[in-house]
Amino acid sequence: MSAQSVEQLQAMRCLPCEGGVSKLTAAEAESQLAKLTGWSITHKGERIHKEWTVKHFMAGMRFFNEVAKVAEAEGHHPDLHIVGYRNVSIDIWTHAIGGLSENDFILAAKIDAIPVELKSAIQVHP
Repeated sequence: MSAQSVEQLQAMRCLPCEGGVSKLTAAEAESQLAKLTGWSITHKGERIHKEWTVKHFMAGMRFFNEVAKVAEAEGHHPDLHIVGYRNVSIDIWTHAIGGLSENDFILAAKIDAIPVELKSAIQVHP
């Protein structure tokens, strides 16, 4: 697999995967990861992960509802986490192969296009 741009990934569709597909190599995953912003490879190269700090709990829930719509449309479902009422994170991997596939990067690129209400930077005054 050659690395796709964010725009190319967003134009693609996740393909059904019931196994039998090879996992991306570490080099392929790293190459594709370099095209995304804020995602990291975790779990010994088998997942991608991203974190956000949102304005408040309901902002996180609204974001997750939009992620759920995209995930359902793609037939590819990430793990969604909300901790401490405003710390949200997403883990993506292809469960059927126990590792990363092109689908994971397609979904990550589409998630990155979803608006999210982030916590404002705290202003510190001297």
